[in-house]
Amino acid sequence: MATRTPGDALAHPIAGSAAKRNPGRGHTRSAVLFLAPFGLLFTAMLLAPIGYAVYQSFFRTNRSGLGLGPSTTVFAGFDNYVTALHDSRFMSSFLRVFTLGIVQVPVMLGLALLLALLLDSRGAVFKKVFRQIYFLPYALPGVIAAIMWSFLYAPSVSPFTAALRHVGLEVNFLSDDLVLASIGNMMTWAWTGFNMLIIYSALQAIPGELTEAAVMDGCSGWRVAWHVKIPAVRPALILTTVFSIIGTAQLFNEPAVLSQVAPTVSPTYTPILATQQSADINNYNYAATQSVILALLTFVLSFGFLKFTQRKGTFA
Repeated sequence: MATRTPGDALAHPIAGSAAKRNPGRGHTRSAVLFLAPFGLLFTAMLLAPIGYAVYQSFFRTNRSGLGLGPSTTVFAGFDNYVTALHDSRFMSSFLRVFTLGIVQVPVMLGLALLLALLLDSRGAVFKKVFRQIYFLPYALPGVIAAIMWSFLYAPSVSPFTAALRHVGLEVNFLSDDLVLASIGNMMTWAWTGFNMLIIYSALQAIPGELTEAAVMDGCSGWRVAWHVKIPAVRPALILTTVFSIIGTAQLFNEPAVLSQVAPTVSPTYTPILATQQSADINNYNYAATQSVILALLTFVLSFGFLKFTQRKGTFA
């Protein structure tokens, strides 16, 4: 029977066992294993549809006769993009949403910040109750909320219109002059509580020593809020602003519901509504083009805001 000598053990320190594995390689394999399900879903549900939309935007479907005959799909290059950029209704929808955003987003975030500061103040009572009340509109499904507001705006049943009529004012909230402001009011009502909760969570993370030091230095409640609390929650303000920019660019529920009761809300009132109309008439290539343009513009606005705040130090 063969025997092993001490020299053999020194010459072959790992003899009789498998080679030691690299710990880093093992951790990498474990990470890949755990991330694989997310990666597959992310690719299938996000990256693949985006890539397919970009691919479809470079083609055009030609139909013979009145559109009932056979169709052929041909490569169109950037023709769809040129058509979309020269589409006055599609471009007007962008201008309409941009006008809404530059007014509604600051108002909504200002209200959210004010409510968060009030909840975080030392003299606030029933904080949990008011926090839930402020957040409740966001918990209501968007379509249901839009239907509710459509009744509140309808001239024949609106309590607001009736109240104003009693004081001699005839106001139609669904008129061409006011419908955009009415949509902005719906968005502010629905999303202020959501943004308030994000800002309030950031306020809760501020060390108590900072506010106590400010009070000892003679700062009043509002001076503490202005010089200590608001600068400390600037990252939260950036986050809510980016969310608001993306949400405003994707505005759909409110105008889609109001279009049933307000003739002034056209099928192309917002970019997504215009895209939906193109898809409804089976012009999928043009709808894909409009979607890509909307996605690029949303990215430019949100990313541009981030770079602007970093360069200027406004919210840094």
